[in-house]
Amino acid sequence: MIYIGCHLSVTNGYEAMGRQMVDFGGNTFAWFTRNPRGGKAKDIEPEDVEKLQQILQEKKFGTLVAHASYTMNLCSAKPETRANALDMLKQDLQRMEQVPNQYYNFHPGSHTGQGPETGIQQIADGLNQALFPEMQTTVLLETMAGKGSEVGKTFEELREIIDRTTLSDKLGVCLDTCHVWDGGYDVVNNLDGVLTQFDKIIGLDRLKAIHFNDSKNECGAAKDRHEKLGQGYIGMEAMKRIATHPTLQNLPFILETPNDDAGYIEEITIVNSWM
Repeated sequence: MIYIGCHLSVTNGYEAMGRQMVDFGGNTFAWFTRNPRGGKAKDIEPEDVEKLQQILQEKKFGTLVAHASYTMNLCSAKPETRANALDMLKQDLQRMEQVPNQYYNFHPGSHTGQGPETGIQQIADGLNQALFPEMQTTVLLETMAGKGSEVGKTFEELREIIDRTTLSDKLGVCLDTCHVWDGGYDVVNNLDGVLTQFDKIIGLDRLKAIHFNDSKNECGAAKDRHEKLGQGYIGMEAMKRIATHPTLQNLPFILETPNDDAGYIEEITIVNSWM
C-alpha cells in the first residue's frame, strides 16, 4: 500500500488538519510551514501537536510532508535573498522538531543566472549551515521540472547537492511526477527505467515521498503545470502504475493537483481503490 493525502491549511491548527484528512479518507498530508509566498510562520501549540499525534497513531497515518515557502531560494544571485532563505530554513527546521519524525520538503532553488554549479554549491552551503546532528526531521530535495534556472531538474544535480552536504544522512528526495515528466523523464512508457536511473544515481533508499500530479504538458516541456489525475499527458493508467509500483509502496503520496476539497476527496477515493 501507499499513503495518500493532499495539502491542507494549518490555519486551524494541527489537530484540525489530522481530522480533516480522516474525513477526506486519506492517511497522510502536507502543509506549508509558513505562507507559500513567505511571511511569518504560525506559532505551534504543543497540546495541539499532541492531539495530532494521537490521530496519526490511531488512524495509522504515514509520514507527513511539510513544505517550505516557495520564496525560499538558497541559490539566488542576490545575497539578501540567500540570507533570508537560510534564516527561513533554520527557523523551519527548529520548528519541525516540535512535530518530530516527519519530512520537510523544499524546492532546491533557482540560480538566477549564476549557473547550476554555483547554485548547487550555494544550496549545499545553506544545508550545511542549517542541518544539525540531533534533528529528527528528514529534509527532502524536490525533483524540479527545469523551468527557468531551477536547480534539481536532473537526478545528477540532486546527487551533487547530497554529496556536498556534510550531514547527508538527514537528506532524502521527494519525486514529483509532474516535474520529472516535464523534466524529460518518461514515467509513462519507461517507469522502470526512470526508477532504475534514480536508484543508480541517487539510490532508492533516499526516495522518501511522492508528489502525485498529472501534467498539462508533454514530456520534456520544462514548464511545471500540474493537472488533475487522468486529465493530463501522464494519464490515469500511468498514474495507477506509479501508485501500485512495488518499489514505491509505503511512501506518502501527496496530491498537488488543481482541486478544491471535493476534488481531493474524489482523487483520494480513486487512489484508495487501487490499493
